[in-house]
Amino acid sequence: MKVAVQKSFITGGEERGKLYLVATPIGNLDDMTFRAINILKSCSIIAAEDTRQTRKLLTHFDITPEMLFSYHEHNKAASGPELIRYIIEGKNLALVSDAGLPAISDPGSDLVKLALEAEISVIPIPGANAALSALIASGLDTERFTFAGFPPREKKDLERLLQSFQVSHGTILFYESPHRIVRTLTVLKETLGERRVVLARELTKLHEEWIRGTAEQCLARLEEHPPLGEYCLVVEGKNEAEEEEERQAWWQSLSLEAHVEHYETEGLTRKDAMKRTATDRSISKRDVYNALL
Repeated sequence: MKVAVQKSFITGGEERGKLYLVATPIGNLDDMTFRAINILKSCSIIAAEDTRQTRKLLTHFDITPEMLFSYHEHNKAASGPELIRYIIEGKNLALVSDAGLPAISDPGSDLVKLALEAEISVIPIPGANAALSALIASGLDTERFTFAGFPPREKKDLERLLQSFQVSHGTILFYESPHRIVRTLTVLKETLGERRVVLARELTKLHEEWIRGTAEQCLARLEEHPPLGEYCLVVEGKNEAEEEEERQAWWQSLSLEAHVEHYETEGLTRKDAMKRTATDRSISKRDVYNALL
């Protein structure tokens, strides 16, 4: 595999432009960084998911690009190549989403792929992100986590996705709409059991809200206070101690001899079966040997 090194390229005597992925506020306008404002002011073109929403942001920060370009899920096939052509011609382009980092759960990732295929430099301009903001204040494990975006709408697809996390130790992050959050929590409880859950909404806004508890407790809260706004759903990963207990449980009713025979039927030699049995039972190999000789 060829190693790709990012740099500026020269075409037709002119330097190519660059693609900037610019983070925008997730609620509070003060989420905007100084660098993000300066980059947006310096770019000839700004591509936005919703130009009406982005125009409000640009007006607030007195930003007037040469072009404000619509780029979203329904026009990306046609708009993407056109935007790439502008960059190749030498124009710097800033891509923004309605809120937070572009290219996460939105079509910006497709534009990034097109840019890299065209050997265009892609430069991230960091800033606010709803999922990570919810994670760090959730009180759940932050060492390992998986961002799963918006859950599937069909129940069977949602169940299949959640089942894939049954043995995952890492925290799981979702985005969910107010219309489907109750259904998702219900299926989550049925599939993963009563794990700890955190619901965060209106992050960085005046009415920021956090709901912490089990899935059932969060459902009870939503029954009293109907869902409003988009949610970040943070779900506790598999507890390692519980997993170890489940892993050990299968042999608890077996005699020592039956335990060893189980591994022999799986193809292990008697010696190796004894070693595995000793490991399962946290006893020495010598104790197993002596008991079965």
